[in-house]
Amino acid sequence: MASVKVVLRKKMNSDGTYPLAVRVTKDRKSSYIYTGQHLKMKDWDSKEKCVRKSHPNSVWLNNFLVAKLSEANQKFLELETQRDGVSSKTVRQVLRPKTSGQTFFAQAAMYLNNFKLAGKYNRFHPEQSRLGKFREFLKGDDIAFQDITVPLLNKFKAYLKGAQKMSERSIVNHMVLIRTIYNQAIDGNVVDGKYYPFGKGKISIRLPNSLKIGLTPEEVKLLESAKIEEAYLNHARNVWLFSFYFAGMRVSDVFRLRWSDFQNERLFYSMGKNDKPGSLKIPEKAIKILSQYEERKRSADDLIFPELKILSDLSDTYEVQRKISYAVERIDKALKKVAALAGVEKKMTMHIARHTFGNISGEKIPIQMLQKLYRHSSVTTTIAYQANFIHKDVDSALDAVIGL
Repeated sequence: MASVKVVLRKKMNSDGTYPLAVRVTKDRKSSYIYTGQHLKMKDWDSKEKCVRKSHPNSVWLNNFLVAKLSEANQKFLELETQRDGVSSKTVRQVLRPKTSGQTFFAQAAMYLNNFKLAGKYNRFHPEQSRLGKFREFLKGDDIAFQDITVPLLNKFKAYLKGAQKMSERSIVNHMVLIRTIYNQAIDGNVVDGKYYPFGKGKISIRLPNSLKIGLTPEEVKLLESAKIEEAYLNHARNVWLFSFYFAGMRVSDVFRLRWSDFQNERLFYSMGKNDKPGSLKIPEKAIKILSQYEERKRSADDLIFPELKILSDLSDTYEVQRKISYAVERIDKALKKVAALAGVEKKMTMHIARHTFGNISGEKIPIQMLQKLYRHSSVTTTIAYQANFIHKDVDSALDAVIGL
């Protein structure tokens, strides 16, 4: 037997009011459909399930609640005649607002579309995947913003950690995404800020420190000297070393390099991430790598590496980023085999090339010079990054204690 009632929820809002909801109960399981209306406890008659006359809009609110109650009952009867085993949750989903932007995933679709329009595949793709995990957790359902509560988000975090085996950083990224979309909904007057589940005393988000480990000089030499005959593995090694030789250049910038960027024994290029221009001397080791690709050179404006040559329009940033993402996946897989052939036991990916430069530079290069090489906007960023690789003080302190 099912029951449908109007109730005043017990969790108080920041303004001292409580949310009114239609409670649908079936087989001792209840679901709540929020009406968007809120009352003070003194204005609610819990016995008669109606708004007291002490409220200035009691007549209108009671008529509104009767209509909501009637709608829920009618929908429940319709669903029960159509199929067996209708749950309270099914009724709640049917009665939720379907207007664009009013539910979480409707708002999320607009959020994602903005990245697509801006050509930001590197943001679109991972965010789309994270939203997929949230929808999977919700069993494929959409959800109203006011139903995204602290308990629900804590359950989602536990689901990501347990069922999905995700790291703390990955879990935080999911929380940041939900918070961002919620903030946009508040800014767009889609949802009242009183329902906001983030902040002090609620869901707190802190980015965990990630462990950055680069190769040692000895491991780089092993990589350089390894005999690698397969062309695609040698290419993966070349791209990794080329990135390392140019101060850990981002792979997206490596793939965009043209022959015309190399003039007067120097490399001139603008970093794609922040559009900062710069110039670096060409190391002799990098020249040897370039010579392996020279026979494929069609013009001075030709790309050096093959990954993006298939694209006819490099101004299509979304397609360029998509192609780079796929290429990096392939190269990272190849680098696992390269590491094994070279006798390097550490994990090797394209991003490790940047960490390797940071690890080897250590305290050898002044921090202001490293800032220029990394093209960081702030020296604080450089200091924080290099702190991952400088362990001298900690090592000395440990030695002093244990007497080595």
